[in-house]
Amino acid sequence: MTRTLRWIVFAIAAIAMNFPVIVTLITSFKSAREISSNAGLWINAPTLSNYLSVLTDTTRFNIWLYLFNSTMAALIGTLLAMALAFPAAYAIARSETGRRVLFPMVVNLRAVPLIIFAIPLYMMYQWLGLLDTRIGLGLILTIVNIPLALVIFVNAIADVPVELDEAAKVDGASTLETLRRVIWPVVRPAMPTTFIFGFITAWNEFLFGLMLTTSKAVPMTVGASFFFAASGGGVNWGTASAVMIIGALPPAVIGLMMYKQIFGSMTAGAVKG
Repeated sequence: MTRTLRWIVFAIAAIAMNFPVIVTLITSFKSAREISSNAGLWINAPTLSNYLSVLTDTTRFNIWLYLFNSTMAALIGTLLAMALAFPAAYAIARSETGRRVLFPMVVNLRAVPLIIFAIPLYMMYQWLGLLDTRIGLGLILTIVNIPLALVIFVNAIADVPVELDEAAKVDGASTLETLRRVIWPVVRPAMPTTFIFGFITAWNEFLFGLMLTTSKAVPMTVGASFFFAASGGGVNWGTASAVMIIGALPPAVIGLMMYKQIFGSMTAGAVKG
């Protein structure tokens, strides 16, 4: 009885938390006529017309381009942030000054509203010719992701005994070799977590995509908003819902595929004595 009650509570909580997603998914399978006449959660005549319209009609809005732009920018913004944050995290974790002064300063940058960077970034990107480019969008997403990557890496490296570094130096290893051969294998389980959270953050970023792109490098978050007025009149809720579902699939699928690695890396520190 207790087990059954627990599952009922879990099911209610899951439905409550995902209710907007459920409504969006159901609406995406309704025709425009049924959406206007049937506001309930039951579908009388399921249809794929909304998805077919979004995926095949690219004359006005090209969802494939938006998906490609988001994927490339998110990969650049995530992988580059990890590459830059890893050695920086090692220096911070092994330096008393870095942990007490530099680390809080960098992490606190993430708490600052991103809109404050809008004007100087736009002017700088215009001067460098990076406006409406995937590389430009990826670079700004790198800056967005670095504080998150630093937090994860610094905590992971701080759990590695300093004696391992000292033993490597006694054997003649340089700092770079110590980082690559000693630290990297130990903290490698933290990589999936960093990648997933970074990718999702980069994928969901809207402000910089809206500000720094116009046509060629428009990401999915900005491109999806175009479909709300795709009909030229009122909102086509079926089409808009289909776009929302398609846009949410890539990070959701990656998160599900790497769930075990994320769970393992997040709980690894909890069992250390």
